[in-house]
Amino acid sequence: MKLPPLFSALLLISFGAFAQKDVIKIQSCENSMIQHQVDSLKLLYNKDGFVLLKEASVAMESEYELPVIVPLAEGGWYQFVFVGDYTSRLYEVRMYDWNEKMVVYQKKQWGDVDGNIIAYSYIPKFTEYHMMKPVQVNKKKKTNLCGYVMLFKKTKQETDTSLTARK
Repeated sequence: MKLPPLFSALLLISFGAFAQKDVIKIQSCENSMIQHQVDSLKLLYNKDGFVLLKEASVAMESEYELPVIVPLAEGGWYQFVFVGDYTSRLYEVRMYDWNEKMVVYQKKQWGDVDGNIIAYSYIPKFTEYHMMKPVQVNKKKKTNLCGYVMLFKKTKQETDTSLTARK
């Protein structure tokens, strides 16, 4: 049985409309406390010779991981930073290589000195994509938790001035 072209087009359009209901759209967020921390961290890492490669503020849901996929080059010195909503109680970041092997795991809790910030260095052994999965747990606020992710790469070579001055 042949379907009329108009009916076929309407069927495809309606199917597309139903399929899009399951699409998760990334939305940015604004939080002045997080933005202040992010600005301070950018200055700190810049002074240490890191350049900012990627950054994003993202509205997150409590207990749901946010996959961040980035290409990393072999031997490059990277710094990954996640800043979570200050009211959350638990923060975790897992990082996986291309073979889905967990290569980094860090966990912070609300009472820690820098509890809502997770930062770690990583030097990949191979040039490949890696996936970071930050998550935060908040018992009172289940949606619209602000999270901020940044990826830095070391560019400047630091020289030890105390050794150079003695020569």
